[in-house]
This record gives sequence, C-alpha cells and structure tokens, in this order.
Amino acid sequence: MTEATKPQLVYVTEIRATPEQVWQALTDPVFTARYWYGTRLESDWQTGSPILFRKPQGEPDEGTVILADPPRTLVFSWKVNFGPLQGEPASRVTFTIERAGEAVKLSLVHDEFEAGSKVYEALKGGWPGILAGLRKTLEG
Repeated sequence: MTEATKPQLVYVTEIRATPEQVWQALTDPVFTARYWYGTRLESDWQTGSPILFRKPQGEPDEGTVILADPPRTLVFSWKVNFGPLQGEPASRVTFTIERAGEAVKLSLVHDEFEAGSKVYEALKGGWPGILAGLRKTLEG
C-alpha cells in the first residue's frame, strides 16, 4: 500500500490566541489534561525525546518527538496502549501553528496509519472534541 492510499485525518481550526499560547497548550501537561479528556502529555519536547500520554485510567500511550520547532511545528509519533487498540504500530501527528490576523490557524494531520487501523477509526471521532476543547480552553 502506498503512502497516498493510507488513511489520514486532517483538521484545521482558528483559535483566538497567540502562537506561543497554542504551543504551550499543546505541550504543557497540566494544560493538555484540561481539554484532552484528562490526558497529560509529558515530555521535554526536544527532538528524539519520549512522550508519555498519561490517561486517567490504564497504561499510558507512548510516543517520540519527531520535530519540535516552537511555536510553529510539533510532530510526534503516537502508539496507543489501550485495550482493543493495543498492538497497532505507531502513527504520526503533525501540528502546524500559523498566525492568522488576530488568531492562529492550527492545522492537524494525523497519518501513517495502516489500512484497517482501529486507532484511525477511534481517533477520527476523538480529534474534533480535543480540538474544540483546546479552542474553548484557550479562548475562555
């Protein structure tokens, strides 16, 4: 299967905030817990560093920082360790932060799923809520 035929998730939203505020919201574990269903993303956010996705219940998910270019680009791998989703290979999440007048355009591409991925199916319903929560939390 070629890269072009693998499933991917793409979302774009505008948030009334600065690029620095959005970056902090994506990388501060206390902040992520406020909108990511209680999940704390813990890392030093240096390229090559590990990430732990500490959920309210269960084993943490794991990942690796692929690229950290604050406050513009954050790319990481994500290996889900939850029940029926365990055992699938890691996927990749890319956040791009761009100034858009008084707001920020936040683009999310989640890709590198295998065909038939259960993680893909689960997250296509999860990302809209995460992004809406991020926006609501930042905009007050």
